[in-house]
Amino acid sequence: MTISRRVFVKSGGLALFSFGLDPLFLARAAFAVRQSAGPPDRRILVCLFQRGAVDGLNMIVPHGDPIYYRERPRIAVPRQDVIDLDGYFGLHPRLAALRAMWDEKILAVVHAVGSPDATRSHFDAQDYMESGTPGVKATPDGWLNRYCQHHREHADTPFRAVAFGPELPRILAGSAPSLAIDDLQAFGLRVPQPGVRDRLTQAFEELYAGSATGLLSTSSREAFEAVRALRRADPTRYRPAAGADYPRGRLGKALLEIAQLIKADLGLQVAFADVTGWDTHVNQGASEGQLATRLGELAQALTAFTRDLGERMRDVVVLTMSEFGRTVRENGNSGTDHGHATAMLALGGTVNGGRVLGKWPGLDPAQRFEGRDVAVTTDFRDLFAELLARHLGAQDLSAVFPQFAADPTRFPGAIRA
Repeated sequence: MTISRRVFVKSGGLALFSFGLDPLFLARAAFAVRQSAGPPDRRILVCLFQRGAVDGLNMIVPHGDPIYYRERPRIAVPRQDVIDLDGYFGLHPRLAALRAMWDEKILAVVHAVGSPDATRSHFDAQDYMESGTPGVKATPDGWLNRYCQHHREHADTPFRAVAFGPELPRILAGSAPSLAIDDLQAFGLRVPQPGVRDRLTQAFEELYAGSATGLLSTSSREAFEAVRALRRADPTRYRPAAGADYPRGRLGKALLEIAQLIKADLGLQVAFADVTGWDTHVNQGASEGQLATRLGELAQALTAFTRDLGERMRDVVVLTMSEFGRTVRENGNSGTDHGHATAMLALGGTVNGGRVLGKWPGLDPAQRFEGRDVAVTTDFRDLFAELLARHLGAQDLSAVFPQFAADPTRFPGAIRA
């Protein structure tokens, strides 16, 4: 039997590792994560990139500032709809499900966070955030990959660093092995007849032996190891625990599959997924509308993920990130234009939750960046460095963020020391 390379690429949709994983069900309380977290070598970081520049001001609303309502007469979230957090900031109403996590002190907000680089280009800002070197375009690898290069506690598993999507993102590009998984459930190699499956796998190995597949940052050897590991994990059906209800769409699917890998105990330490659709130049909406729909999906996905993992959330931190925020003032199309600082969320068992972190610069025009945007008071590298150091136990941050002196005194305090 002969199989062409074209057939494998097409049938897999570039989703080499596309098996379902039979879970280790954990029918535990959804928020029972305040127990002591495990050691750093068992902890997991999940990064969700809100690609397109999320409006941090309508996500985490400064409802205590009248300037917010003055500058956004059509798209400001009405005070009566805001889910209050601390008397000044509150959640968009579509994020109401996250309030329970705030009360459980496993959810924190970092506001006025972003890049020290002033670009408003999506492409450049995303590149800088994923490379971890703002203002430098020549960086060859991503900061999560550099973390894996220099901290090798999990180097014996091909599942250490996984991106959920059709290609490896910039943040995981580099010399450390990384996987890109497009669909755990649908890859064409999963066939019912074991003999056929074995012949297909053997043919695939012969076809790709010694060559890069594009799904790994190194050779195809890790690809075959990953396939075998998934088969040993008994790839059958998966049912989320505790009635977790993931939303349909790429975000819900990605978080469901991340939960599958975590429960399969295959050594996952770093996971990444894109959350697109945040570039709201026109008809952004307030309590309802375009942005509200995306935030509702985000809240449902995070709630399902937390419930599904149960007590295993004590070892997991989920971070949302976005390349920059939006303008303070709404534009003429009932939307917002490219800004500077935004808000990011940290959720998990080691999170120093129940608080809005970072220095708030205010919305007065004199306090804005270039007179129009929320000013950056927390360099995103300080937040990322804190997660690596205090959650994952990284020691040498200079290797991860070159030409940047990570200083614990500048950490926003997202992780309990």
